[in-house]
Amino acid sequence: MQDITDQDAERPRFRPVPWTGLETPADVELWIAEYNLALQEHIRPNETGYGVKFTLAEGGEIYLQTVDNAIVLDVTADAEWVAPLIVAVARVEPPRGSLWVLPDDKLVQLIMGLSSLIASTTLVSGHNFGRRR
Repeated sequence: MQDITDQDAERPRFRPVPWTGLETPADVELWIAEYNLALQEHIRPNETGYGVKFTLAEGGEIYLQTVDNAIVLDVTADAEWVAPLIVAVARVEPPRGSLWVLPDDKLVQLIMGLSSLIASTTLVSGHNFGRRR
């Protein structure tokens, strides 16, 4: 018989949240505010590599982290099909690897563009942004 602490150790810390499509910039700004609040509530002060994982309905994941004046995206190989959308939104050339660095003023447009493609979101911590898995 398992005790409660064993069950807690097996349970993932963050669980996927089904995505509800966002239709307006105001919807996106509200989602950003809620996401920031969730990070403040659930990420410990000493943790690094925190952000959100978007699981795409058609396959692949995009890990997003906001840092000073930038958006960092780590796009898995299964999600490379979304690169043209990121290029169109951010008006940048695709990177050589999986790591994209975008201007922070593109966040609302990026989330609007991705919204219909997202199946779920999950908070993450300890993600090695930019390193190949």
